[in-house]
Amino acid sequence: MIIIPARLASTRFPNKIIADVLGLPMVVRCAKNISDVDDVVVACDDESIVRLCASHGIKAVMTSKEHNSGTDRINEAATLLGLKEDEVVINVQADEPFLEGAIVAQIKELVRSETNDFKMASCYKMIDKHMAENPNMVKVITDANKYAIYFSRSPIPYDRDGGFFDYKGHLGIYGFDVGSLRKFCALGGKKLENIEKLEQLRAVEAGYKIKMLEVQTNSFGIDTPEDLAEALSVFGGQE
Repeated sequence: MIIIPARLASTRFPNKIIADVLGLPMVVRCAKNISDVDDVVVACDDESIVRLCASHGIKAVMTSKEHNSGTDRINEAATLLGLKEDEVVINVQADEPFLEGAIVAQIKELVRSETNDFKMASCYKMIDKHMAENPNMVKVITDANKYAIYFSRSPIPYDRDGGFFDYKGHLGIYGFDVGSLRKFCALGGKKLENIEKLEQLRAVEAGYKIKMLEVQTNSFGIDTPEDLAEALSVFGGQE
């Protein structure tokens, strides 16, 4: 199942998830874009979003306004939906309306194939040095077995000699089985998560492994009105 955490409030882009994206509210566009991969449910914090989704034939559930992260929100949704412990859940952000469905499907299979007891997977794309310097683009470094070592808003690894270009830009898509999702959320907020404001560091700090997959994508998260304008200029002609 795909669960889209949808918080109405947004500091940099008020009511971002209902902004118009090629004739549809962003959260609706996101849900419809990946609906052929698996069942999709929106986990929201406002009744207006439940009604909005329903008007477009999309299932939505109300969750608490108090969650600190999208993953905590989908954990509540998984409970409300009565999902089994071994069911795979994919967390797709509501501000990724142009994310390729093939990537979501790959993350789903990566979780299923994971041999560790804790099953969590995500992905990255290769980015240039200029993009690596943008704190809104999260970077990840991985080990030889493609597990995440660390995530940061800073360019990592630090390029002392000035010739490094192989930066990995993290995409905020997460896959879990429900049992691992429960473990993740039971950890609560951790120090590194609170410093960088990156929820995935909760797992890293606790010693859990996150399997990473390199993907090819043109999609990017929409954090500001400027991002939306850029996305529409890139993807608008595909409709």
